[in-house]
Amino acid sequence: MTPWFDPCLMRPRRDELCGEPVPRGRRVEKLLRCRAAGLVAALAVLAMPALLQGAEPCPDRLVWVFGWNLSRDSDTAEISRVLETASQHGLNGAVMSLGLDTLCKKRPDYFRRLEQVQAACQRNELELIPAIFSVGYGGAALAHNRYLAAGLPVVDAPFLVEGGKARLVPDESIGLVNGGFEDFSGNRLAGYRFHDQPGEVSFVDSQVKREGRAALRFENFTANQAGHGRVMQEVRLQPHRCYRITLWVKTEGLEPASGFKVQVLAGTRALAPRSFNLEPTSDWRKLTMVFNSFDLDSVRLYAGMWGGRAGRLWLDDWSLEEIGPLNVLRRPGTPVAVRSEDGAVTYAEGSDFAPLEDPQYSPYRVDRPAPLLQILPGGRIRDGQRLNVSWYHSLAINDGQVTVCMAEPELYEIFDHEAALLAERLRPRRVFLNMDEIRMGGTCQACRGRNMGELLGECITRQTEILRRHMPGAEIYIWSDMLDPGHNAHGDYYLVEGDFTGSWDHVPKDLVMAVWGGAPRAEGLRFFSEKGFRTLAACYYDANDLDDVRAWLGIGRTIPKFQGMMYTPWQKKYGLLAEFGDLLGGRGGRP
Repeated sequence: MTPWFDPCLMRPRRDELCGEPVPRGRRVEKLLRCRAAGLVAALAVLAMPALLQGAEPCPDRLVWVFGWNLSRDSDTAEISRVLETASQHGLNGAVMSLGLDTLCKKRPDYFRRLEQVQAACQRNELELIPAIFSVGYGGAALAHNRYLAAGLPVVDAPFLVEGGKARLVPDESIGLVNGGFEDFSGNRLAGYRFHDQPGEVSFVDSQVKREGRAALRFENFTANQAGHGRVMQEVRLQPHRCYRITLWVKTEGLEPASGFKVQVLAGTRALAPRSFNLEPTSDWRKLTMVFNSFDLDSVRLYAGMWGGRAGRLWLDDWSLEEIGPLNVLRRPGTPVAVRSEDGAVTYAEGSDFAPLEDPQYSPYRVDRPAPLLQILPGGRIRDGQRLNVSWYHSLAINDGQVTVCMAEPELYEIFDHEAALLAERLRPRRVFLNMDEIRMGGTCQACRGRNMGELLGECITRQTEILRRHMPGAEIYIWSDMLDPGHNAHGDYYLVEGDFTGSWDHVPKDLVMAVWGGAPRAEGLRFFSEKGFRTLAACYYDANDLDDVRAWLGIGRTIPKFQGMMYTPWQKKYGLLAEFGDLLGGRGGRP
């Protein structure tokens, strides 16, 4: 694995997935940029003494309070210790999520703990800055309505009516060949485009297997120049359908366990970015994932290790199947349509068929049967009839990220409701918008065909207007990546149909951009400064030193409209918070 890739935070480069080149548009989030960025950081560090000599403390000296949700009394004590350290070393604000955009769902114990956190902020003279309203990580909005998830279309899937119920009729010719790894000659498998270095990295194992004659084993990863141990097969699909992949996996001393992946690739696009968090050593474990075929009629399925260093991995019983309306979405932008086989008749929900819903709906649980379409007595649909059924389904990606649709009006009703409660409870002077990593969109009726940059800009503008209606004069901060052409504001981004280019031209100019992304990003700070925005460097990311922070600070001091810095961990690592505060020049006094 290349040294700049952090599997806990980032997406792998395309060439780490399948040995193909990385297109410019498919950028990697939260990564330590490569050599050029490292050189910029080094030069900034060398210039630091001259840049900082006699410099005034940054106006914004913030800490990101991450990893607590006030579900336990111990949360408040742990948060208070972070706040005390921040205050003692000159920081003046604490940015925290804490579920502050689902206040209407909270119980009395939550508000008691929130009051304790408020008191700790006041005691330490730190401003509490709520971080709210994520679209990319849509859990808060989904807590109000789970069907607000971004929807992927299934179009005219064939169903057959039998006994008052209609079920999917899948194309039986579609599937994995030799998915049980039973057909082989020596260490070479039949039916696969390749598996890495048979007899050296990949082995047919007739002793350790889940069932049948054999399993596929990978080891000796360092014998491969990139540390890969993968198997790949190209499979045919029907466009605009939903498919489920199942695979059994066993590990023994696997390093790094995070290097294991199952990938569905079409050209350079990954259709099912999913993480499984394997244990380094485990018995047979069943993995299940789903994906949408979009407009494609074939894909490449990969499984195995990328960047392996040690240990062994076994695969067995790999399967691919088309599935029915699992996790079907029901909102205005995701209608269900049932038509006759020839498309001449459109049937009515409520009179010809019952409302199609998934009673076990959960994008996180996909290893279960899809619901059937219930045919209503007295309607126009007859037993034995063939139908074409269309619907939209949700999809969890990476470690369980579910994006919500920015074009659905109900989303803004939720934002307004929660903003009113936030104003009543906290009356914050500043608010931080969690509008980062929006990895799906442009695929349902509500947002299809929209300019995604304009839609994102409209969403952020409406969020800002809502907040200031309830909190007049509030200063709004926002993660920068979806507004930065050098980061995520471009086309060909994950599963988004559309292009975020130009999003920065559709948001209020008084936003403060929290620029982030691994090694110091001078280009990002300069871009927003030139566009008239103020900037904040959100840096740190759990390193063992503050070298990158020093580089960020040195760069920031040279850029107009630079507001300050935020200590930003993702793993509750606050050991360097005191040194961070001292570095910013805030020790011994607050503004």
